[in-house]
Amino acid sequence: MDITTEKKDDLNAILKVHINKDDYEQQVNEKLKEYKKSAKMDGFRPGMVPMGLIKRMYHKPVLLEEINRLVSESITNYIREEKLNILGEPLPNKEQQEKQDFENQEEFEFLFDIALAPEFEAELSKEDKLSYYVIDIDDKLLDKYVESYASRFGEAVEAEKADENDVIKASLTQLTEEGEPMENGINTQDSTLSVSVIKDESIRKQITGSSAGDSMQIDLRKAYPNDTELSQILKTDKEKIENMPLFFRLDVESVSRWQKAEINQELFDKAFGEGVVSSEKEFREKIAEEISSHYSRQSDMKLLMDAREMLIEKTKFDLPTDFLKRWLLESKEKNLAQEQIDKEFPVFEKDLRWQLIQDKIISKFNLKVEKEEVEELAKYHLRMQFRQYGMTDIGDEHLSNYAQELLKKDKERQNLYEQKYHEKIIELLKETVTLNTKKVKEEEFANLMQEK
Repeated sequence: MDITTEKKDDLNAILKVHINKDDYEQQVNEKLKEYKKSAKMDGFRPGMVPMGLIKRMYHKPVLLEEINRLVSESITNYIREEKLNILGEPLPNKEQQEKQDFENQEEFEFLFDIALAPEFEAELSKEDKLSYYVIDIDDKLLDKYVESYASRFGEAVEAEKADENDVIKASLTQLTEEGEPMENGINTQDSTLSVSVIKDESIRKQITGSSAGDSMQIDLRKAYPNDTELSQILKTDKEKIENMPLFFRLDVESVSRWQKAEINQELFDKAFGEGVVSSEKEFREKIAEEISSHYSRQSDMKLLMDAREMLIEKTKFDLPTDFLKRWLLESKEKNLAQEQIDKEFPVFEKDLRWQLIQDKIISKFNLKVEKEEVEELAKYHLRMQFRQYGMTDIGDEHLSNYAQELLKKDKERQNLYEQKYHEKIIELLKETVTLNTKKVKEEEFANLMQEK
């Protein structure tokens, strides 16, 4: 087997794969012998079909399968061994490829178009100027987070009358158009209805102010137009209620209201662990630390976003646009139509430019991510996730076990490595470029993050 590369220009090349009979003959013959062992044909005992018949029936498909495997493996190995930095994947050449005769030929040559990554330099220096936004943690912001903690660790309590933020439990009886209980209709007990999400304003007003023991008739479909919500309320399959009139008598069983937790030691312990915080002053200080940690990551991400725009703008290089559009069109994974490709290509191209620039920065500045760093990042995310559910005492050993399970998932592991490389690039930016630190309010920062 022989593989060569013929450059068309700096960004495009043709990969030629020449296959001889010696490359595939042994594997094809072994495969045919396997077919012979299991072949069944009238007039022959199992395994006794003549090899001549086996070849006439199976030689071509077996040959095609073996050549396809050989070509795929050889191209992959060649690209790796030759350290070819390609974009996308090799595509069959449609202009120069000659038709192959698999019945009579013994040697085959296959041509593939490949796109080469451009050569360029990614420069970073103190001449590059970027803003670094720091969120002002004022009393208004602190109060907002204290309220959030009080709400998160609150509890449902019984209320006398329903208001627009309450939840009612009710029995529901399906009615006919005449307002009589429907024979074999839907009847439920303990159905939960959230008043605030009722879409029809008149029904919301009808339920608001109701108490346990009250009864009313409502059009449930008007109240909750979404069939998924309705199926949960009525405790039945969504398919059973599609396009069905849903007029019900609603008998209120109870009203519950979410009551925020009091700002006391019980809340402190639930939020941060027993004994970690012992006063409201310490509670606010701890929350301020949390806000600072959260927004420092957001500030870093904004810096990376701005650096992305700056580097794409100043780092000029060409891309094999025609090849990339063709690759997107022919890629089974992408499965995009030409119209969609033409529309979305500018976004794809920009993302690709940034990926190439990132790779160049990682290589140029020798940025490395160790396995242990990714494990710690996984533990951090898990710790934050557990805290959302009020679980603040997860031991390091358990976190490590959870992290190992998370890292077994390819997509999760890839995302964590990518996030860690982003952190490394952010650290490099802070050391290398000139930063203009600006203090902003939370609302202003939120608007900045939405800017493109």
